[in-house]
Amino acid sequence: MLQKHTAQPVSSLQTERDDELDVLALAGTLWRRKFALAACALVALLLGAYYAFFVAVPTYRSTTSLALELRNEPVVDIEALVSGASTDDAALNTEIEVIRSRGLIRQLVQELNLLADPEFNSSLRPAPAFSLRKVVAAAIDQLPFDLPALPEPRGAGIEPLVETEEEPAVSAPPGMNATIGAVRRAVAANVQRNTYVFDISVTTQSPRKSMVMANTLAELYIENQIDQKFSATESAVTWLSTRVVELEEELRNRESELKALRTQVDLVSLEGLEALNRQLIVARERAEAVASEISEAEARLSQIAALRAEQDYLGLDSIFDDNTLSALVRDGSDTSAIEARLDLLTDQLDNSLTRQRQRLETLMPSVERLEGQVEAQSDEVSQLQQIEREIQTTRTLYETFLTRLKEATVQRGTAQADSRVLSEAIMGNYVSPNKSRILMLSLILGLLVGAAIVLARQLGNKGYRSAEELETSTGRSVLGQIPLMPIKRRNQLITYFNDKPTSAAAEAIRNLRTSILLSSPDKPSQIIMSTSSLPGEGKTTQAIALAHNLAGLDKKVILIEGDVRRRTLNQYFRKDVNTAEGIGSALQTDASMEEIAKFIIRDPRLDVDVILGEKIAQNAADVFSSAKFKRFLGTLQAHYDYVVIDTPPVLIVPDARVIGQYADTVVFNVAWDRTSRVQVREALRQLSTVNISVTGLVLSQISPAGMKRYGYGGKYGSYAGYGSSYYES
Repeated sequence: MLQKHTAQPVSSLQTERDDELDVLALAGTLWRRKFALAACALVALLLGAYYAFFVAVPTYRSTTSLALELRNEPVVDIEALVSGASTDDAALNTEIEVIRSRGLIRQLVQELNLLADPEFNSSLRPAPAFSLRKVVAAAIDQLPFDLPALPEPRGAGIEPLVETEEEPAVSAPPGMNATIGAVRRAVAANVQRNTYVFDISVTTQSPRKSMVMANTLAELYIENQIDQKFSATESAVTWLSTRVVELEEELRNRESELKALRTQVDLVSLEGLEALNRQLIVARERAEAVASEISEAEARLSQIAALRAEQDYLGLDSIFDDNTLSALVRDGSDTSAIEARLDLLTDQLDNSLTRQRQRLETLMPSVERLEGQVEAQSDEVSQLQQIEREIQTTRTLYETFLTRLKEATVQRGTAQADSRVLSEAIMGNYVSPNKSRILMLSLILGLLVGAAIVLARQLGNKGYRSAEELETSTGRSVLGQIPLMPIKRRNQLITYFNDKPTSAAAEAIRNLRTSILLSSPDKPSQIIMSTSSLPGEGKTTQAIALAHNLAGLDKKVILIEGDVRRRTLNQYFRKDVNTAEGIGSALQTDASMEEIAKFIIRDPRLDVDVILGEKIAQNAADVFSSAKFKRFLGTLQAHYDYVVIDTPPVLIVPDARVIGQYADTVVFNVAWDRTSRVQVREALRQLSTVNISVTGLVLSQISPAGMKRYGYGGKYGSYAGYGSSYYES
């Protein structure tokens, strides 16, 4: 009786991707592909050896050592006239850059005529056989259209507004700039640590050339230092000469001005000015004393007038200090006598005040005259002193510059360099190519490239290479592993099993048969369905082989082709047993065994009844979903021990999901190292959505050589050697 399967839950491993790297597994993969790694390393080693011994141009380095003089003692000490080299780090680094400057390198190129040396002037080298520029030019010539012309630079074609008569600048010889750049790259300079010694190294293709260039560059550098000092001295002499002449003329003019001023001034001197100043002080003191007395007299008169108005005779007596007045006040005489005496005393004070005022009027003109004389003579003395100071300053500056001019004139012919050659360069030493290093790096690079290729292929694999991978990824058990059949045509399959009953492939099918029969010992697997994700994964081969193997158990077996669209099963049988009628015609009968038997064929090589596929007008999925197909399978179940059905791929058409509803065992085929994990998971998911539980998986079309190459164990991997006495080749 037909029974439907209940879908089992899909394992979470089926939807998760294992991205973790197993270091031991990667190491094992590299070890298994050791011959590929060795091949990559050998190729890289050969390429490195070819480059080191035949392609790379040998180069040689020669070094000249220079010592920087800490103190350069001139013949004549000209302080701060032309300074020597500093010894701090910045100054030393500056000297290094001076050595590698384009100006000094240009002198080296001209001195040794390096413009004619093909090593530095690339224009003298023969044109290479292959050049990217030639390829680009050839590609441009082949274009069916012309490239647009480049726009002219800004200002091109505009006539100059003003014509000049200046001579054109002398242009550099062709290739000079490129040659200077090449020579600069060949020159290196560095300071020795904790010393004032720096080395000039030159690396060329000739040991003698390196030596000559290093020594010549050192000489040019020292000459450049001398030239710079001579030029600085010449500039100093020229400037000092100009300044001496200017100062001499200025000193002469100042002296003339002083002489003229002395002629205009009437014997004005600092001593006369001091005497006149003393007279002014005395006159001012006298005027101030008289003014003070006048103020006091005016104050007394005011006080007397106030006391008289109050008739305070005692107070008046104390002011005048007059005996007669005192006697009159003491005797108490009449006021008329006192007033008369007061009038007399007051008149005397008025007369004295008048005389003091007249005296002050006499002194003030004298003070003003003296002040005018002092002010005028002070200005004249100050002007004379200012001119004398300027003359003295100019004379001192003139004498100093004149002395420096004489010293610079002497120093001009005795300039010395700040550096000296410590050790001259000798014949250059071989520096490159470093053959041992190139060979070592080539070997390492070859191993790295080989490892990258192996790991990329290993990590980029999307299929399954072992039953363990398939079980881990899908969560389903693997019922069998079937090798790739050693046949050229599909109709040779049955003959191969008959001729090689103990071959590895036949034993694999027996293992599959055993796994299927023991997968559900309490419930016999009568209807067995074989399917896969996509076409070409070995499901038809597995169905035929399984039917052939089940018949070997003296069981009645019938093989049905459920893939009525492609009808691949026809290709496995001889043409003399093929028929135009098949399952489609059988389903049109009353499902009795007598009617079905009309459409059963028998191949003499295969002790199995076969119903081939047949092109039908209706949709195959509708046919297999009908009650006719259900009755058809029921009839076959009653007359056969096993019914093996070959169905279409799950991901292509829905036929397998329809037929699977009636199957006791569903065998899902996965092509070794070809069917992707995504395809397998999607096919299993589609089967689970219609409550079809896959009994087990079959890893088919296994390549034994590939298993060994990838290092997987099992019957077709590293253990294959143990089965040589069990399997028939």
